[in-house]
Amino acid sequence: MKTKTITKLMLCLLVLLVTQNNMAVARSSKAQTERAFSVWLKGPLWQKARAQNISNATFLKAIKPVKLNWSLPDLRPPGQKKRRKPPVQSEFRAPGGYFKARSLNFNIREGRKQLVKWRHSLDKIERRYGVPREIIIAIWGKETAFGRARLPYSAIEVLATQAFMGRRKALFERELLAALTILQQNHIRARAMKSAWAGALGHPQFMPTAFLKYAVDFDGDGSKNIWSSVPDALASIANFLNQNGWEPARRWGFEVQLPANISCTLEGPDQRIKTLNWRQRGMRRVDGRPFAQADLSKHSFLLLPAGRFGPRFLVSQNFYVLKSYNESDVYALFVGHVADRMKAGSKFQRGWARLSSFSRVHVKAAQLKLEKSGADVGGADGLIGYKTRTSIGNWQSKNGFAVTCFPNKAILAKISN
Repeated sequence: MKTKTITKLMLCLLVLLVTQNNMAVARSSKAQTERAFSVWLKGPLWQKARAQNISNATFLKAIKPVKLNWSLPDLRPPGQKKRRKPPVQSEFRAPGGYFKARSLNFNIREGRKQLVKWRHSLDKIERRYGVPREIIIAIWGKETAFGRARLPYSAIEVLATQAFMGRRKALFERELLAALTILQQNHIRARAMKSAWAGALGHPQFMPTAFLKYAVDFDGDGSKNIWSSVPDALASIANFLNQNGWEPARRWGFEVQLPANISCTLEGPDQRIKTLNWRQRGMRRVDGRPFAQADLSKHSFLLLPAGRFGPRFLVSQNFYVLKSYNESDVYALFVGHVADRMKAGSKFQRGWARLSSFSRVHVKAAQLKLEKSGADVGGADGLIGYKTRTSIGNWQSKNGFAVTCFPNKAILAKISN
């Protein structure tokens, strides 16, 4: 046999041995982690559960079938070197993409059906909590497609895995203990406590701590069942909004015409301007209707999800109550818009401009540079929230650019340089 061939065979054998050794180390490490998980469940976790009045019977029944779910994202197994998280390279999603006709039409069409189907329950819910039924149904549709979305995970398993070896251990441990409290209170059995991959529960997608604070037994059967009782789920959504400050007499907001003399840098809840003052500056509703007399003395807030490149809105405090359910501007706007359309409201009159593509890495680099100059961008996270939009608008104004309060790739590059 030729020397060259022998060398190749030896190299292949060496690679095979190294690979097998690495696999054996990985199996050993995984087994060690799973043993440590079992010790953690029976020791530190049980001690904390007992301190919160979780019974031994409830604890054992919930924990006995639980195994580590290695398929979940954001895991940091103990003993393994923490690898530096690579920068997020995801393409920025323009706000207009959130309002595709297919998604809107499904939520509007199906939402109207649910309004009819559950009208008697909604009558009572609306009277008790003061939240419009269309808003409640729009949230239900957005969260779980009116209860149709699959919730394939065991909530206890998800929360236990994340509490033991997730990136946000303390947060998930708190949620795990809350989930055990839900079981202790007999609202649901452990095997029926299904969740999404991050532990959000039932039709409203409440985290367990939110369940304990906002879930209600509306159908009167003795349990707060947001998994299979639609009245409980809908009333729980309404209770959440009510407790977070929903004002029954006000709408979430309106699409408006934005005169050139009103700067887009006035956007956001930090800038409190009365509706009367907006009107005096020339702002008008696009549907031509006057602002309600009762609203004129109250504060309203400018909302520009795409700066001057998309529809413009004047919103009430209720918009920010919707954001307490989900922090995204476009989520809250989607819910408000779908609710309006269920009541035969119109489409946005102003379209969404086609925006140039860029990544969240580009946005984050610009945010960091703006922060160094003293701007408050709301955190350098690669997302274009209202604080980043107004900071970009202020930068454009100072540097002689058209003030649009929304970037393109060229603007981001100039800010970052």
